[in-house]
Amino acid sequence: MNINELMKQAQQFQEKLATVQNELGNHQVSGSAGAGMVVVTVNGRGELLGITIEQALVQPENIGILQDLVVSAVNDGLNKAKELGKAEMARLTGGFNIPGLF
Repeated sequence: MNINELMKQAQQFQEKLATVQNELGNHQVSGSAGAGMVVVTVNGRGELLGITIEQALVQPENIGILQDLVVSAVNDGLNKAKELGKAEMARLTGGFNIPGLF
């Protein structure tokens, strides 16, 4: 394989990678905590899109619990978004793990 062919393949891979990264923004995953009392929605790029909190938690005496549940739900959502990204990248790379992509 000559250098021109290699450069062409690298450019095609970059274009496909950009497409997959853009598409990840269209995918949504949910993370939850407290048996669904706090639910967050995150897109495939790891951006927090929304939070739903069960009304019973919104009491002054529950603020500490609520804060912990929001953190747990966000982390759950972000982990699911990361796994979605890994799955999409694996599809692009044929399962070959390229460090730093996701």
